[in-house]
Amino acid sequence: QVQLRERGGGLVQPGDSLRLSCEVSGISVSATNMAWFRRTPGKERELVAQITWRGTATDYLDSVKGRFSIARDSAENTIYLQMYSLKPEDTALYYCNVAGANDLTGWGQGTQVTVSS
Repeated sequence: QVQLRERGGGLVQPGDSLRLSCEVSGISVSATNMAWFRRTPGKERELVAQITWRGTATDYLDSVKGRFSIARDSAENTIYLQMYSLKPEDTALYYCNVAGANDLTGWGQGTQVTVSS
């Protein structure tokens, strides 16, 4: 059974940085395309960033390009999302999952990122 545990969210001011982590069990991040998603109450879930199982290719939502960076630690089976220059528009509940996750996929609890002055 896949288990996902997101951590690292918090309340920050615009321009601040955060690093989110996602501990993964049940699947190997070095054998699975992984991704970070985010969701706000009035908006559908967005694919924020993804990384291939090889770790050699990444892709980002246009609005976070140049500010966010996804990475993995194969030894710890953990996915990270380094976020710089955070904006209020980045406020959301952030989730880690397989890149192809949808409403039928199991999800973790997520970690809340709030960017506010």
